[in-house]
Amino acid sequence: MDMVDVAIVGAGPTGLALACELRLAGVTCRVLERRADQPNLTRAFAVHARTLELLDARGLADELVPQGIQVTSVQPAPGAALSLGELPTRYPMVLIVAQSGTEKLLEERAVALGAEIVRAAEVTSLTQDDGAVTLHLKNHDDIRASFVVGCDGAHSMVRDAIGARFEGAQYETHIMLADVQLQRPPQETLFGATSKQGLVLFVPFGDSWFRAIVWDRDREGVRLDEPLTVEELKKSFRDIAGDDYGMTEPRWSTRFLSERRQAKDYRVGRVFLAGDAAHVHSPIGGQGMNTGIQDAVNLGWKLAAAVRGNPAFLDTYQVERHPVGESVLKLTDALYRLVLSGSTAGLMLRRTIIRLAVRIGPVRRALAERLSGLAIRYPHPDGLHMWTGRRMPDLRGENARLYEVMRDGRFTLVTKEPSDVDGVNVFVTKAKVPDLILVRPDGYVAWASDTADGRGLDNALKRWCAQA
Repeated sequence: MDMVDVAIVGAGPTGLALACELRLAGVTCRVLERRADQPNLTRAFAVHARTLELLDARGLADELVPQGIQVTSVQPAPGAALSLGELPTRYPMVLIVAQSGTEKLLEERAVALGAEIVRAAEVTSLTQDDGAVTLHLKNHDDIRASFVVGCDGAHSMVRDAIGARFEGAQYETHIMLADVQLQRPPQETLFGATSKQGLVLFVPFGDSWFRAIVWDRDREGVRLDEPLTVEELKKSFRDIAGDDYGMTEPRWSTRFLSERRQAKDYRVGRVFLAGDAAHVHSPIGGQGMNTGIQDAVNLGWKLAAAVRGNPAFLDTYQVERHPVGESVLKLTDALYRLVLSGSTAGLMLRRTIIRLAVRIGPVRRALAERLSGLAIRYPHPDGLHMWTGRRMPDLRGENARLYEVMRDGRFTLVTKEPSDVDGVNVFVTKAKVPDLILVRPDGYVAWASDTADGRGLDNALKRWCAQA
């Protein structure tokens, strides 16, 4: 029976990002994908600032950004503009790019690093013991892995196999999605219109295709399995926006009811959940793919350390990422209620409140940082430095940026003076930050000190970097 360090079930953005992290750390991994081919679908399309920062820390962001459209202002509710240009990041934007483009970039990197991607490999069941996990596949030999990560989507077989409860509910609002071309595109980069009848949106992909999003009260009763026609889409846009913009036949379309659910446990023994297998929510806000990629970057270095004999960090995946998933569910649920839910009078009242709220500077910045992922901070024990657990900003050094130095996936020690420390990158900066900062591979602060005498540094290195 084949043996691998980590088996990843699912070759979407989350699984591919995890494969990149594992191979960067020298861990063997195999990605098992039940699809036989790679359909050119555009399910997710928003890449937020924090995800772009993490891709930058692996040398991928500058390849992805030219493929998309940079949007520097969004509306969390109709009429409530939110500027992303105020964000404290190299990427003050949301990048609109087809999911297939993001997947292609991640897959190319994973393969270049030595990851094995097996398609038409459907996992039917799994069993685990104290030493490893056995995966049983349809039409393939069984695989034995030290650890398994289920990145296999909202209907995850891995989640069901380990008995992780998927808690939450389904939204009642019926949404229509389609990818179309337009003979008369609107002038706005992100076009939206509302009326008492509903809401319509166009999201451009930059290649002449647009994602059409429709909530039409008159179409709420249509069966989900009824084919979505261009005539139906055109009528909804004419009724709500006053124009169908010369919409063409869709290359892809669907009707769906989104859900808000989260796995109670992200880890059961040697099996972990990430991405949509761990959390699903309303697509409003474009959080799904971003949260999944960030799950992967958080988990990758911890699994690598465990493979090398240091499993101390594995439980921190649940401690750190479950609250983030819960926060995303709360955010997207709030946005859903602002945009789609309830009576016309209730919607108008909530939208008025948010329009007033975003005029307040601190409120506006807080919402922008939360939407972009920059506000994410991990918990830490009392008594540690205030920087511990926070997102590490990109800094300028003498010859490079911090996120350029982090591209080998190792821990990085940020200092004010040159020093020689085994096993970690050393980055020297004159920025106004603590004198010593130990940055994790996923771009968050592991340890910091306001004194440069190194007290506590040896202990921090032993705790965080032993076999990492």
